[in-house]
Amino acid sequence: MTVQFIGIDLAKNVFQIHGVDTHGECILVKRLRRDSLLPFLAALNKCTIGIEACTGAFYWQRAFEDLGYQVKIIAPQYVKPFVMSQKNDRNDAEAICTALRQPNMRFVPTKN
Repeated sequence: MTVQFIGIDLAKNVFQIHGVDTHGECILVKRLRRDSLLPFLAALNKCTIGIEACTGAFYWQRAFEDLGYQVKIIAPQYVKPFVMSQKNDRNDAEAICTALRQPNMRFVPTKN
């Protein structure tokens, strides 16, 4: 199985990753420090990454696109309904990944 969609909860130092295959089955759950995020993603097959809009979202968008990924930024109010239980980094990454896969989701326009 290969990862088709990845939701990343961005933070200052520690990032939570949640990846699913084409059927929506969770196949990747990982917590990475800032310095190991890009090398880890460089080793994966290219897919679609979803991140929540925040102050550093456009920086990370450019970094992920430089690695060959398609990146979609989602406004926080559209991610919140998909948080299944208590709010933490792991649940947020899962909610971002779920929101990314919705057919009618509206995304934040990219900046150049």
